[in-house]
Amino acid sequence: MPAEPEGTSIVSAAGEAEERALESALRPKNLADFVGQARVRRQLSLVLEASRIRERTADHVLLSGPPGLGKTTLAMIIAAEMNAPLRISSGPAIQHAGDLAAILSSLTEGEILFLDEIHRMSRPAEEMLYMAMEDFRVDIVVGKGPGATAIPLDLPPFTLVGATTRAGLLPGPLRDRFGFTGHLEFYSTQELELVLRRSAMLLDLKISSAGFAEIAGRSRGTPRIANRLLRRVRDWALVHGIEEIDARSAAAALDMYEVDERGLDRLDREVLMALITKFGGGPVGLSTLAIAVGEETETVETVAEPYLVREGLLGRTPRGRIATPAAWEHLGLDMPASAAGAPDLLSVLEEEERGLADSGS
Repeated sequence: MPAEPEGTSIVSAAGEAEERALESALRPKNLADFVGQARVRRQLSLVLEASRIRERTADHVLLSGPPGLGKTTLAMIIAAEMNAPLRISSGPAIQHAGDLAAILSSLTEGEILFLDEIHRMSRPAEEMLYMAMEDFRVDIVVGKGPGATAIPLDLPPFTLVGATTRAGLLPGPLRDRFGFTGHLEFYSTQELELVLRRSAMLLDLKISSAGFAEIAGRSRGTPRIANRLLRRVRDWALVHGIEEIDARSAAAALDMYEVDERGLDRLDREVLMALITKFGGGPVGLSTLAIAVGEETETVETVAEPYLVREGLLGRTPRGRIATPAAWEHLGLDMPASAAGAPDLLSVLEEEERGLADSGS
């Protein structure tokens, strides 16, 4: 049997199915079990309770925020709380108005339609959605040219739950048609510990309080990442025959998976290291930085940069990316006074702010 090429990863279908089943099992089934996002939970609970009292379908709901914070889970909870069926699709899958018409025409009364990444839906489909959300009606165009005919199709009342990681890309007319908009924030370490405690109980894991804190502190404020790291720590403990996971065990497991104490992974550290060692702390262009770490520009911009910027380790300026003093400190490097990001950092950031203010005026 020929050997697999070096670097090839083989994942069995059974393993993938187990991971999906675990992820599904860890999702809370109602608002009472949903940890964090207290403001959104209170507001959403009121919207759903009022709909049940009126015996009408709930208003359309828009959920925005970074990936992994629970938008899909909340859509499933809305369906469960309203005792309604759930239909799941995504913006990229709806590229033609006919695709959306086929989905809408098959909905039943009170059904919840969840559209993930709704901002990536095509413009013709968006325009059809306006009328469907407001009047529960769509016009199906039959034929082409002067002989084309619009046939109105009435739809049963339904609730649209849209999820987006980039709310600014949603056109105003679509955003205004949602009766409730909830923005999900990153979780605190304490909230992530509660998420992990619930997941550990479901997975029948014994973990000390310090162990929960260690995993939560490396989870980047995101429940999805916290649960993923928890499963990896579980695997490490299983292989090493450890029955109760403490802080030391959790740290050893996550160090092996190259997740450091601040939540940075291999790519994050490579970006910072390249920025500092190859370009003196910057400023350097994004494409040049991506080439230096052997990754696509989009990967660096969308995967690594958001967290590095949020942690204050990297700055984005009109002249390029710069490493902050905190980045040098985190990597254990001494920042020379001649570093481009040292004395000039404040002036570069001020220049960026002035540029943004000028563009907005």
